[in-house]
Amino acid sequence: MTAAPAVRLGDVTLAYRRHPAVHHLTGTFAPGSFTAVVGPNGAGKSTLVKAIAGALRPASGRLELVGVDRRDIGYLPQAAEIDRSFPIDVADLVALGLWRRIGPFRRLRAADGAADRVGEALAAVGLSGFERRPISTLSGGQMQRALFARLLLQDARLLLLDEPFTAIDARTTADLLALVRRWHGEGRTVVAVLHDMDIVRAHIPETLLIAREPIAWGPTAAALSTENLEVARRMSEAWDEAAAACGRAAA
Repeated sequence: MTAAPAVRLGDVTLAYRRHPAVHHLTGTFAPGSFTAVVGPNGAGKSTLVKAIAGALRPASGRLELVGVDRRDIGYLPQAAEIDRSFPIDVADLVALGLWRRIGPFRRLRAADGAADRVGEALAAVGLSGFERRPISTLSGGQMQRALFARLLLQDARLLLLDEPFTAIDARTTADLLALVRRWHGEGRTVVAVLHDMDIVRAHIPETLLIAREPIAWGPTAAALSTENLEVARRMSEAWDEAAAACGRAAA
């Protein structure tokens, strides 16, 4: 694998209708780092990973991808954003991870080796035999495993995970966390929005704590100090959803 990518943020503000969701964030997700993004509900965590993925342009500041283009980003959205009613089976969902290699309009054929790779990815996440199951029939944990299998095939060097372990059972969480740690061990850069502070403290070396504004960014133990968590709590209680638009974001 080539060198891991980095993400550099220079005074970045992310806004919806000029009302900032993230204020003036500066820092770097270093090459090969594994960083948790944590904070109160509504703190801008998901907004940040969407911006890195290219789904949202900064209102101001600079967001720079170093050593990677957006085609080499693996993005796992929140489960609530997945349309489970879409008529697609598990194999076809997972095969979407191959789009960069086989093209978005080519049919999967045995000659491509795609079917074998899909089967291997499903086996790796414990879903062998689920190939022809409609995604609408999957449990929450099974659906998350299928989405991780898709990421496996994408083989991205920058992985953005938005609440990857929310509303799934403990066994699935442990299995998928082990997979993420393996990716990090391979030198990939991983950014994960998480709520479970026990997982963050036990397994994630770096943490960005935000409450629309950055509170702390660095080694997890320091970032999640009692003092920093209290600052984040107080800031979340003071949010004014009717506040005036940010002048700097409009500049």
